[in-house]
Amino acid sequence: MNQMYKVAKSRLLSDEDVGDAIQETILAAYKNLDKLKEVRYFKTWLIRILINKCNDIVSKSKNIIYIEDYSLINNGMSMKTNNESIEDRLDFIKTLEVLSEDYRTVVVLYYVNGFTTKEISEILGEKEGTIKSRLNRARQRLKDYYLEINDDKSLIGYKIGGDTL
Repeated sequence: MNQMYKVAKSRLLSDEDVGDAIQETILAAYKNLDKLKEVRYFKTWLIRILINKCNDIVSKSKNIIYIEDYSLINNGMSMKTNNESIEDRLDFIKTLEVLSEDYRTVVVLYYVNGFTTKEISEILGEKEGTIKSRLNRARQRLKDYYLEINDDKSLIGYKIGGDTL
């Protein structure tokens, strides 16, 4: 469920939409369980359904603008959730916003959810080479962004999940 939340959050802005997407995904998976050909691909199949549900929500709400309430942060209060502060989560989300939706999805699936490039290609219905290319371009964009905001070359040689930037 945590992985589903992270994938949905990478594509949707509001927690309400994330909840709706997850709920619709679970319902659709339950109704179509007989269409799953191999049980070992359940997770991949479920994430594919989730991404499709997220895409449906995005297309329905293109003209809606969401405003998040971060008054707790503005008041100097810090709440911890799973050893991760709200500020850290907001920084992570803000950093991912520099990526296009396609790149952001691949990064979340690979680094946050731990899917392999082959699994991601199956989830998204794309060639594995395309996924690897997006992942490399996303890493480069994140590196450029980091260097841009920090005006520092200290990231060169830094490793993310075993991959050197």
